[in-house]
Amino acid sequence: MVDLSKFKATGRASCFHGRHIAPQIYAGLDGTNWRLADYVARGGYAALRKVLGKDGGAGMTPEAVIAEIKLSGLRGRGGAGFPTGLKWTFMPRPAPVKYLVCNSDEGEPGTCKDRDLLRFNPHLVIEGMAIAAYATNVRTAYNYIHGEIFEVYERFEEALDEARAAGCLGEHILGSDFAFQLHAHHGMGAYICGEETGLLESLEGKKGQPRFKPPFPASVGLYNKPTTVNNTETFAAVPWIVNHGGQAYLDVGKPNNGGTKIFSVVGDVNAPGNFEIPLGTPFATLLELAGGVRGGALKAVIPGGSSAPVLPGATMMDLTMDYDAIAKAGSMLGSGAVIVMNDTRCMVKSLMRLSYFYQHESCGQCTPCREGTGWLWRIVQRIEHGKGRQEDLDLLDSVAGNIIGRTICALGDAAAMPVQGMLRHFRDEFAWHVEHKTCKVAQYV
Repeated sequence: MVDLSKFKATGRASCFHGRHIAPQIYAGLDGTNWRLADYVARGGYAALRKVLGKDGGAGMTPEAVIAEIKLSGLRGRGGAGFPTGLKWTFMPRPAPVKYLVCNSDEGEPGTCKDRDLLRFNPHLVIEGMAIAAYATNVRTAYNYIHGEIFEVYERFEEALDEARAAGCLGEHILGSDFAFQLHAHHGMGAYICGEETGLLESLEGKKGQPRFKPPFPASVGLYNKPTTVNNTETFAAVPWIVNHGGQAYLDVGKPNNGGTKIFSVVGDVNAPGNFEIPLGTPFATLLELAGGVRGGALKAVIPGGSSAPVLPGATMMDLTMDYDAIAKAGSMLGSGAVIVMNDTRCMVKSLMRLSYFYQHESCGQCTPCREGTGWLWRIVQRIEHGKGRQEDLDLLDSVAGNIIGRTICALGDAAAMPVQGMLRHFRDEFAWHVEHKTCKVAQYV
C-alpha cells in the first residue's frame, strides 16, 4: 500500500489496494518527490528510452507501441472509456502536421484525480505523452489544464522546463532522431471546455463551444489538423504498459477493463480522497478504503461523476468498479468520481444543486440544452421549495428526454441523466415533496 495521506497540498488521503499488485501511477510517491530526479530514481523515462532504443535494446516501432496499447485494454480515463489504442490509429499517418492534446480540464463535480496527477507525478504524464507522440508520429502537443487550478499549471510548467533541460523534450530526444515539444495551456474554468472540441476551440483562442461532428478531431482537429485528445490519466498509464507489456496490464484488471483506475471518492465518507485500484475491484472494497460511510447508512452513489445516473446504495454494494459492470447496472463509470450519499441526504435538494450547475455551465449553443437545463433546474427548485405539482414529475422526465441526443455535445445528456436516474430510483421522495411541501428526510440539514 502506498499511503499519500501526507499530501499537504490537498489534504486528501490517497492509496492503492488490490490483489497484492504494485501500484502503477502512484508507485513510490510520498507527496513531495515530484521533480525529475525523483522520477528518474523510481524508474522514470525508462519506457521512453525503451521505445527509442536507448536502453540497449532494439527499440520499438510506432506500430509495436500501438499494438501493446491495444493489447492492454486501456480505455480512456476521462469518461467515455473508448479504447485508447484504437483511437491512436484514427489519425492519418502521412499527414505532415498533426497534434496531440492532453485534456486536463477537470471540471466534473466530484472529480479531483487529474490535478493530483499533475501536482505529484507530472513527469509520468510528460513521458506518456512523449510515447504517444512517437506512436502517432506527432511532433507538437498541448496539455490543456483547468483554469481554476492555476498552481497545478505552474507545477506542470516547472516539470516541462526540467524535461527540456534533460533532453526528454525538444530536438533529438535522449540522443535519438525523435523530436517532440509539449506546451502547457490553462483554461479559464469553463466546464464546457472539458468536451474535446470545445477544448480545441478554446486552445485556438476562440470561445469554448463544441463543434459539429463529423468531421472528428482525428481528421480535422486543432488548427484544422489531425488531432488526438486523451485524458491525463490515460497518458499516465502508458509508461507502465510499455515497461511491462500490454498483457500484464490487462491481467491487472479484467477483460475489456485493463489496468488500474484512480477513483475520487467524495461525499459522505470518513476518508475522502483519490484511490488507485484494479478495475473490477468490488465497490465495497473501495468504500472501505475511503473509511466507510460517514454520518449514516449508505443511501445512494453516483459512480462516475455528477453526470452519471445515481444508483441505490444496495445496488452499488453488489457491483464491481469497472466500465461494464456499472453500465449494466444503468449508470456509467465516467470520470471515476464516486459521490457517496448517506441516508440524511435529500435527493430533491441534491438534484437541484446538480441541475443548477449544468444550467450555469451550458454554453448556450444548442437550444435543447440552453433552454432545457434551465427548465430542469427551475422545476426541481420549485419542488424543493414546496411549490411543486404532481405533473412536474412527468414534466421532468419529458424535458430530460427531449434534451438527450439532441445537442452537439454531451453536456445536455449530462444534465438530463441525473434527473432520469433520480426519478427512476427515488421518485417517492419527489412525490413526497410535492404532496407534503417538505422534505421526506426529516433529519436532513
